[in-house]
Amino acid sequence: MGLCGMLGLLLCAVCGAAGELHSMRYIQTAMTDPGPGLPWFYEVGYVDGEIFVHYDSTTRREVPRTEWMKAPGAVDPDYWERNTQRAQGNEQIDRESLVTLARLYNQSGGSHTWQWMYGCDILDDSTTRGYNQYAYDGRDFIAFDKDPMTFTAAVPESVPTKRAWEEGDYAERQKHYQEESCPQCLQRYVEHGKAELGRTVQPEVRVWGKEGDGILTLSCRTHGFYPRPIAVSWVKDGAVLGQDTHSGGIVPNSDGTYHTWITIDALPGDADKYQCRVEHASLPQPGLYSWERPQSNVLPIVVGVVVALVAIMAGIGFIIYRRHAGKNEKGYNMAPSQDGGSSNSSKGSNPSI
Repeated sequence: MGLCGMLGLLLCAVCGAAGELHSMRYIQTAMTDPGPGLPWFYEVGYVDGEIFVHYDSTTRREVPRTEWMKAPGAVDPDYWERNTQRAQGNEQIDRESLVTLARLYNQSGGSHTWQWMYGCDILDDSTTRGYNQYAYDGRDFIAFDKDPMTFTAAVPESVPTKRAWEEGDYAERQKHYQEESCPQCLQRYVEHGKAELGRTVQPEVRVWGKEGDGILTLSCRTHGFYPRPIAVSWVKDGAVLGQDTHSGGIVPNSDGTYHTWITIDALPGDADKYQCRVEHASLPQPGLYSWERPQSNVLPIVVGVVVALVAIMAGIGFIIYRRHAGKNEKGYNMAPSQDGGSSNSSKGSNPSI
């Protein structure tokens, strides 16, 4: 199982949210059964959706993942040792947390995953927004709400953790991190990485159409764009459509760019009424793209070749991995109170549950 498959509900948070100017996220994952050759624990840091630091239980070292993090002056001399020790401490805490979670859920074995996402955004209006949420086996577990300095228990099993963390100093430390430490670090990283983070690459957009059973399926594929945030939608007669569309999510390419796609079903006679609208930082204004029907005035031999090629391609097919949408901190629902159980707050950056 790869990184994308294990991050579950938290992965979408890497993408940031509405109004975001810059974002930083750390996603930490601990697993009882990671699979052959994979570390059971790792932490990945993202700035504006790009991986910039990494730690895992095999190497046990925090390491840079971008050239700008390696450049002189990007971090202080003790940065890597200090963050290595922090990550090693979290590794030990999560080992204990997996045992506690198995007890809370009355589990005696099996493969289980404990995840933590935290970070912050700098918004367009220069204000900030923080994140701190946990998930177990891909489901919401608990999240921190900065303003009232409380934790929201998403399931009954997390109520003891909520009580313990609210009695300790974890809420106060997280509030300081979200309001002070995180935005300051993010601003410094953005400044050092601005040459790379500030680049833009225009998307390549192709619109395809396929008719069958009286339905025309239009597909708009947007490839090779950077940065990651993009808005792709179908427009009919000038009105943006939402409910009837299907999207494949925004997926990274091997060269650091991204691709996505969106489809919609239409009546064959209405094809000219639809356009694919693409909004991206690399475009001076939103682009509109239409499907062009294949030309009918071609030689029979050419038609035969095209039909043969289409048949071959249809036989080959392809697989698109669609990320499961996650929830931000506001997506948590309060779980009913539950008696019994206790948990001690840890002084580490990631407390045990």
